[in-house]
Amino acid sequence: MTFTRCLGIAALCVAPLTGAAQNMTEDQIKALVLDTIRENPQIVVEALQMLELAQEQAQAESAKVFLTEQRELLENDPNAPVIGNPDGDVTVVEFFDYNCPYCRNAKVELDILLNADADVRVVMREWPVLGEGSVFAARAALASRQQDKYEVFHNALMTMQGRAEEQSVMRVAASVGLDVDQLRRDMDAPEITEHLQISSGMGRALGFTGTPSFVIGESLAPGMIRADQMGTLVGAARAANQ
Repeated sequence: MTFTRCLGIAALCVAPLTGAAQNMTEDQIKALVLDTIRENPQIVVEALQMLELAQEQAQAESAKVFLTEQRELLENDPNAPVIGNPDGDVTVVEFFDYNCPYCRNAKVELDILLNADADVRVVMREWPVLGEGSVFAARAALASRQQDKYEVFHNALMTMQGRAEEQSVMRVAASVGLDVDQLRRDMDAPEITEHLQISSGMGRALGFTGTPSFVIGESLAPGMIRADQMGTLVGAARAANQ
């Protein structure tokens, strides 16, 4: 934040201290604000806290509007892979990156949830945010749909040793029986680019800053969450749908 902006915010906090401000010049008002800040430095901290709270509230409201307006695309995009029960009564949307260690941990928790609840469907939003290797892995995973091997390939990538880079991704692809030559051709399909662009736009609109991040019903869950936490959110979403 610039000093000028910080000064402006602090001025809002000290404005009630002077009813004569209307008759003061801009330089005089700035001097008054600076003097007040020097005498009461906690004003700056309070002003920043007020700004942060306002920004959080604005983001939460924006995300709520997005969920209302884009629910159909979020949960039923035909260009997004689905695992779990495709006819499940509750949809979990996961934003993830193959090079995110927390995403790999989240996969274990998600598997526990799916084993415990047969009525959950999961929409997979590939959101590669950790470099070129992540982008390559996401494109390869989405391309594997053309060979009906998305889930097995996804699972293998999530449990592989080391980073997902071009060489390691193609090695894993071959190990799960994918035709790697076809896979490379299919990776450049426009629908793959579209999926990645939509994931990025959705992630930002929902206020997510990284992976993993989840949408379950009306709840947003940025970061790593355990299977029991997922289950609680699934239960709340299921109850709201009844």
